Amino acid sequence: MKLLGSGIFKGMAVTLENFVRSYFDRDRKHHLFTKEYAWKSDAPADQLPARADTTVTTRSRNFPMLLHDGKGSEDPMASIRCVACQICERECPPQCIFIEKEYDANGKFVKRPVIFDIDISVCMSCQICVEVCPFDAIVMNSEFELSNNDRFNGLLVRRDALLKSNDYYHRIHPEEAQERDDRMAREKAEKEAKQAAADAAKKKAAELAAEKAAELAAAKPKVDPAAPTATPQ
Repeated sequence: MKLLGSGIFKGMAVTLENFVRSYFDRDRKHHLFTKEYAWKSDAPADQLPARADTTVTTRSRNFPMLLHDGKGSEDPMASIRCVACQICERECPPQCIFIEKEYDANGKFVKRPVIFDIDISVCMSCQICVEVCPFDAIVMNSEFELSNNDRFNGLLVRRDALLKSNDYYHRIHPEEAQERDDRMAREKAEKEAKQAAADAAKKKAAELAAEKAAELAAAKPKVDPAAPTATPQ
């Protein structure tokens, strides 16, 4: 018969054993701390250590990030997907997202956020922001090394820190990223096909209207301005 609560003591014993042995076994000490993973930054994968026993997988999720479609040194804001619609801000259960829209010198909305902050000390990683985003602009990152001494400003992640390229997204969640890209490509093709059909129908309607106007003009009797007009009796 097992003693009630013996599992707790067994787990504490394992923790204590690992703690003590980490002072004598260098390799064990390394394994006890955060394991390395090849996609924890935007640096090339061959420049980062990769461990086969990492706890981070392509299924791992942590906090949200913003996607852009830029390449290389291109300004991420030039290709950011977010249009500052603020749907994610409204739907966020813990209200940890804060967005401000960007306007040009004439006061016109330019469809991108000038401020996009996420307070990860409040975020519960529910992914609701991902589900409600109509532009596939926000997805979940795998990065978890976000410990900070500043519990307030240090855990408030700003827009530029949230911005990640679509290539980075493909590195950490390849299947999910490809599926998302394929769906976006299909939706874009369908939208372009509908627009092309609408333009063709509009053009056809204009041609028919022009033909009808020409027929009416041809059927209308011509009046010679030089001919004498009849004077009513």
